[in-house]
Order: sequence, then C-alpha cells, then structure tokens
Amino acid sequence: MTAEVLSIETPARFEEAVRRAGALLRAGQLVALPTETVYGLAANAWDEEAVRRIYQAKGRPAENPIIVHVAGLELARRCVRAWPSAADQLAAAFWPGPLTLVLPRSEEIPPLVTAGGATVGVRWPRHPFIQAVIRACGFPLAAPSANRSTELSPTTAEHVRKSLGASIPLIIDGGPAHVGIESSVLDLASSPPRLLRPGMISAESLQAVLGEGALEIGGAPPAIVRSPGQGPRHYSPKARLVVLCWRDEADLAAQVSAFGLAREKIHLVTHSRVPLREHFGRVAIVPPDAEACARALYAELHRCDEAGAELIIVEAPPPGEQWRAIADRLRRAAHG
Repeated sequence: MTAEVLSIETPARFEEAVRRAGALLRAGQLVALPTETVYGLAANAWDEEAVRRIYQAKGRPAENPIIVHVAGLELARRCVRAWPSAADQLAAAFWPGPLTLVLPRSEEIPPLVTAGGATVGVRWPRHPFIQAVIRACGFPLAAPSANRSTELSPTTAEHVRKSLGASIPLIIDGGPAHVGIESSVLDLASSPPRLLRPGMISAESLQAVLGEGALEIGGAPPAIVRSPGQGPRHYSPKARLVVLCWRDEADLAAQVSAFGLAREKIHLVTHSRVPLREHFGRVAIVPPDAEACARALYAELHRCDEAGAELIIVEAPPPGEQWRAIADRLRRAAHG
C-alpha cells in the first residue's frame, strides 16, 4: 500500500477530500488528517476493529489510550457518562482548541480506545478539515499522532508519509500544524482536576477558569494510564537527543567534546546562544517565544533526522510556565 496524499488548498479540493476521507472512515479504514496541534491518524472511535488498526499501524502499546476527537458539545457528551459544570466552563473557554478533557467514558466508546480504562480523553480540535470530516461522518474520531509509536509527532503531511505512508490509504495535506505540539490533557475525573500532559494552554489559563487552587499538576499517576504521552520515552527523533545549557562557545565546545563524535554528525537547535566559531553539521535557530518555538520544534528535529544527525543538542528552554510543555516534550525525547 502507498498512501495517496490529497491537498485541501481550494474549496473544491477541500470538499473532495472530506468526501474521500469520510468514505474510508465509514468503511473502517484509517486516514491521516491535519489538526491544529499535530497530524492525527484517525479511525471511527465507535468501531473497535477500526481502532485496532490504529494500534497495528503505529505499533502502539495496548496500554496507551487514544484521544477521541469531536465537533461540537453534543457529540462530546455522547462519548462520556458524566459532564460536570467544569467541563462546560473549560469547553466555553478553550474549545475548539488544543485542550483534551478526561472524563468517565460512555458505553459507546470501546474499551480498546481507553486502554481498558474507565475514562476517555475528548477534544474538539480547531482545524476546519477534521471538523468537517467528523460532521460528515456523524461519529467521533479516535486519532493519536500519525507516526510510529514513540517517534517524533508529525507536523506536516510529508512527515506522515515518511512514517506511515506504506501502511495507510490516505493522507490529507492541510499544511504545517499551527500549534505544533500535542494538546494539554486535563483529568476532570480526578478530584481536584489534574494536568496529565502540559500543552500550549497553560496551567495558569486552566486555573483561571477552574478557580484558584483547583488544579493539581503532576502527582502520582493512576494505575491505568488516562492520557497518551505519559511514557518516559516519547516524541523521540531517530538521533540521540540531549538538552544542554551553555554559558558561551568555549563551554559548549567542552560539553560537546565529551560525546566523542565528529562535529558534522552533531546538529544544534538553539533559541538564544548561537555559536559563531564552533561548526556543527547543522545549526537551527528556533524562535525565543514559546508559542513560535512550539510550532517550529518538531519540524526542526525532523530536519535533523533527515540530514543524518547522530546527536541532536537542544538548548534548554527558559524557566517559566509558558515553556512547561516544550520542556516536557524534550525531557521525554531525551530519555534513554
């Protein structure tokens, strides 16, 4: 199988792509779709066999749940058994957008979607294409990132093609992802609500809606995983990735020498301290603003892999709440 890639750059192509994607999804097949966070590998969330194909295509561990995507509050409520007032408040503030709410799952959601757990993560994405497909199909879409398990998430259709193009029938090209990293995941089935995965909707923003002191960050995880992206190794490029701080070029050179690699095999991703004399295989400068950095980060790591890097050195993000999600992704990418 070789995936067909369809663009949606004109209204006619958009409508044709909705029709083609909808037909495959109704038939129990997989389609890679753009969202505002990263590209997702979508299947009918009510069809257990279709969801099983996601796990097979990605090589995804059975204990890793999948987020369910909806287009509207009515469909969101069908996916869950309880819809507290906090869900209404958060949906009003952040949906459509990069926030996933974890709630008790309804009987319509197969246990395979939730890794056997009693809760399900639900999100209303902002991208108009996935919204149009969900409305055309009339069912929610189970859609983890469209890449092999633990690898870098895709932010372009080309990233998807290189990772999964031989195992899925259709990829929809909606251009580069606008947010660039995965959604914030908030567990409303816990008391108090717990931030399971940081994203570009910050804990401070969530706290402003929920009320002071009404949010727990981290803490002991539940026995059954309630959110993807919880494994110690995740979001990883093919090359080894390390996160470093350096005072100046001499300090960077001293730290780099400890790895014992030829400089052309080492690629650098930096946001503030750009080396002028030290030479590497590639030096990429990402924006020093957290939102802009998130949009650029995965794409730069993909480029390092494609250029043959053996080691990727990423400058440590600054401290601060706005950088929490990027620091989380880099920590998991560097694990092991």
